[in-house]
Amino acid sequence: MTNSENRNDFSKGSVIGNILSLALPMTLAQLINILYNVVDRMYIGRLPENATLSLTGLGLCMPIISAVIAFANLFGMGGAPLCSIARGKGDQKEAERIMGNAFSMLLITGVILTVIGLVFKRPLLYAFGASDATYPYADSYLTIYLLGTVFVMTSLGLNAYINAQGFARIGMVTTLIGAVLNIILDPVFIFIFNMGVQGAAIATVISQAASAAWTFRFLTGSGTILRIRLSSMKPRWKTIGSITSLGLSGFMMSITNSIVQVVCNSTLSTCGGDLYVGVMTVVNSIREIVTMPVTGITNGSQPVISFNYGAGKYDRIKKAIRFMSISCIGYTVAIWGILHLFPVFFIHIFNTQPDLVEAAIPSMQIYFFGFFMMSLQFSGQTVFQALGKAKFAIFFSILRKVVIVTPLTLLLPRVVTPAVNGVFLAEPISNFIGGAACFLTMLFVVRKELKKAS
Repeated sequence: MTNSENRNDFSKGSVIGNILSLALPMTLAQLINILYNVVDRMYIGRLPENATLSLTGLGLCMPIISAVIAFANLFGMGGAPLCSIARGKGDQKEAERIMGNAFSMLLITGVILTVIGLVFKRPLLYAFGASDATYPYADSYLTIYLLGTVFVMTSLGLNAYINAQGFARIGMVTTLIGAVLNIILDPVFIFIFNMGVQGAAIATVISQAASAAWTFRFLTGSGTILRIRLSSMKPRWKTIGSITSLGLSGFMMSITNSIVQVVCNSTLSTCGGDLYVGVMTVVNSIREIVTMPVTGITNGSQPVISFNYGAGKYDRIKKAIRFMSISCIGYTVAIWGILHLFPVFFIHIFNTQPDLVEAAIPSMQIYFFGFFMMSLQFSGQTVFQALGKAKFAIFFSILRKVVIVTPLTLLLPRVVTPAVNGVFLAEPISNFIGGAACFLTMLFVVRKELKKAS
C-alpha cells in the first residue's frame, strides 16, 4: 500500500477517530457549502429596493436547483460508497471504473438538464408558485444559473469521490474555493455593478466553475489514490446501473425536496401570497444552516462504514453507527431549543422587513418542532447507503417526502387555521413518522445483515 492508502485504511485505528478525521473537515466544508448556497439570499434580502420580491424569486428557483443537485447526488453519492467498498476489498481498478463512469454521466446529464431547464423554465416557474410580480426575478437568476449546470454537477458529484478516499481536507478546499469566490463576487456584481439577482447568479456560476476545475485537477493528479482516466470513463452499463441503483436514495432525497418545495410554494402562494413564499425561502435557508453538522457527521461516517463492510470488520460498523446516531440526536435536540428561543436572530440573517419577520416567527417554530427526529432519518439513510442497501434507502426517501409531507401539505391547510400554518406543520409530522420508521428499520436490517455475514 502507498502512504495515502495506509493513512486512509478505515479498518485500523479508532473508529471514532476515523469518523472525526473525516467529519470535522466535512462539517467545515458543509459550513462553507451552506455559505455558498445561502449567501446569494443573504445579499438579495438586503437590496435597497424590492428585497422581499427578489428573495421570493430566488426561492422559486430552489426546486429546480434541488433537481440539479439530485442528479449530482445520483452519480456522486451513488458511486462513492461503491468505491469505498471496492477499496476495502483491495480492487482499485474497479474503484476507478466506478468513478470514471460516474464522471461521464455527470457531464452528459449536466448538458441535458441545461437544455431542458432553459426550454421549460417559464411554465415551470409559474407552476411552482410564481406571480407576475416575482417571475422576472426568478427568471433573471435561473437563466444564468442553468448555464453553469455542468460546473455544479462536476464539483458536487466528484467531491464525493475525494471524500470517499479519505481526503476530507481536499474536499473541504473544493467548497472553500467556490464559497470564498462567491462571497467576494456577490456584492461586486449585485451592488457595485447594480445587477441584482442576475449578479448573484453570475457570481455563483463563476464560483462553481472554479470548484469544478479544482476537483478535476486533483482527481487527475498524483496526490489521489484513485484517478480519473479516459479508459475508466468509457460507459459500462453494469457499472452505471450499480451506481444509479445505490444513488437513487440520494437522488430521491433531493428530488423529493424539490417536489415538496414546489407543493409548499404553490400552496403558500394560494393561501398566503408572495409574502409566505418568501417566509418559506427563509425557513428553508435556516434549515440548510442548522442541518450542517448532521450532514457533516453522517457524511464522515459513510466511508468508514462502507470500508469496514468491504473489509468484513463488523464490530467497527456497530461502533460507527452508535457514535453517529448519538452525536446527531444530541446536536439536533440542542439546536431545536435554540431555534425556538431565538427565531428572530436566524430570520434576520436573510431579511429584516417587519412584515416578513412577523410572519416567519410562528411559521418557523411550527416547522422545526421536534427537529431531533430528522436526525434519525439522516442516520438511517446513511447506513443504508453505506451498506449498499439501495432499496431501503430509496423507500424511506419516498416515504417521508412523497407519501407523508406532500399530501399533508395539501390537506392540512384545509383544516388548520390560519391555513398557512398547515403547510409548516406537515414537516414535523413527517419527521416523527418517517424518522422513527427509517431508524428502527435500519437497526433491524443491520442486526440481521451483520449476523448473516459473520
